[in-house]
Amino acid sequence: MNILIVGGGKVGTHLARLLLASHHQVRVIEQRPEVAARLLHDLPSEVVVTGSGVDPILLESAGVGQADVVAAVTGDDETNLVVTTLARFEFNVPRTIARVNNAKNGWLFTPVMGVDVAVNQADLMAHLIAEEMSLGDMTTLLKLHKGDYALVEERVHPAAAAVGRAVRELPLPSECALAAVIRGGRLLIPHGDLVLQSGDEVLAVIHAEQAAQLAALLGSGDSHFQK
Repeated sequence: MNILIVGGGKVGTHLARLLLASHHQVRVIEQRPEVAARLLHDLPSEVVVTGSGVDPILLESAGVGQADVVAAVTGDDETNLVVTTLARFEFNVPRTIARVNNAKNGWLFTPVMGVDVAVNQADLMAHLIAEEMSLGDMTTLLKLHKGDYALVEERVHPAAAAVGRAVRELPLPSECALAAVIRGGRLLIPHGDLVLQSGDEVLAVIHAEQAAQLAALLGSGDSHFQK
């Protein structure tokens, strides 16, 4: 893919490295001369463009017209919003991603403003910390659909309410689907007749807001929430 990154700080630099390692075509626009000079030590010279990412002429010269994705990851929310708006409505870039620095500004980063995906770093970090506090031994393996859903894994506790019950009898949350059960190193399909046993490793896809319900079902009860 052809990817244009606006913002050459720590986030933009790390993102560029990851994308280049995956053999994508990358350009990074950075307005601050001293930061752009540092980028030349970290990235190939042809990747770095010095100038303002909100300047349509500079965006065009940097190849925004050929970009598959524009990621605005500066430390300024106003700049990121202007960049994605220009990319979407002026240059018809297929996909736009914007970093949200201040959680209070998150409501502005919508498709109406030209943002396909808003990465709200403060909100994401807060939710990750909250999950670690509340979900005990449950492990989040993969975030899905912008974090609304997740693939999770948990080992069935000996005192869990689920022990000795068939899958069809389990009071699973409304937005939860069991994907697999691993028992003794063997993969079992969680059909309705499968009876869960202590020590089973359960993989499930679940809505983030219902993960605590599943944790309570597979864990040891109230004590499961003590970290």
